[in-house]
Amino acid sequence: MNNNSANILFDQNGHRCIAFHSLVQGHGIQANQFLLIDGDHVALIDPGGDLTFTPLSIQISKYINIANLEIIFASHQDPDIISSLPRWLMHTDCKVATSRLWSRFLPHLASTFVNTRMESDIAERMIEIPDGGLSISFGKSVIKCLPAHYLHSVGNFQFYDPVSKILFSGDMGASLVEGNAGEPVDDFDKHVPLMEKFHQRYMGSQKVTALWADMVRQLDVEIIVPQHGKPFAGRAVIDQFLNWISNLKCGIDLLRKDSFRLILT
Repeated sequence: MNNNSANILFDQNGHRCIAFHSLVQGHGIQANQFLLIDGDHVALIDPGGDLTFTPLSIQISKYINIANLEIIFASHQDPDIISSLPRWLMHTDCKVATSRLWSRFLPHLASTFVNTRMESDIAERMIEIPDGGLSISFGKSVIKCLPAHYLHSVGNFQFYDPVSKILFSGDMGASLVEGNAGEPVDDFDKHVPLMEKFHQRYMGSQKVTALWADMVRQLDVEIIVPQHGKPFAGRAVIDQFLNWISNLKCGIDLLRKDSFRLILT
């Protein structure tokens, strides 16, 4: 993992997972996008905003015919996750898997598409994930959509690929790094300051993070790759992260009465 643009996370028996990093420079926060290939089947996870569409399209075209994109997995509704939606809908026949909660809102991002097609068309291209999660067929296997509500979105999902044993964790595990976001965390203690404030602000509460960690411990996971920053590779560092996040006071845990004081001018 040493390419600042793309990393092959997994490549065996026709099943591939490829991560792209820092495709857009100087515009907002660094973000990772993920391409999944199983034989002739193609999916994207959290493809990003409008600025990301063109460079990501160029990059994935090195591996697949973009017209063959079947499905986009969107962990939640944020602009850096899925605001490129109308361009993917216009240029491919893909479907979009997202929380049932956000499937009603995402069409608002795609007014251009809705204005040129029947409104029912976009509804037919949404795969609504119920709160309890869903397994979606992908090639010879499935992608498991796992509940991650309030981490940080109220309707949030993460995606687990049982073939590669990769958990695509969205904002959970995100870090604000300089340099190569594709290199795995090699010193967890030194990495904590790069993600602590982010998690304190964006994760709902320590109760939720502990419940999430208990769920992940039941999975056979070899890599956790967040949407921002470095991945966690190997059980040792994954366990360090799960133990850390299980005990982190965050979100509503940190609110006090003076968090809601009136400002009088």
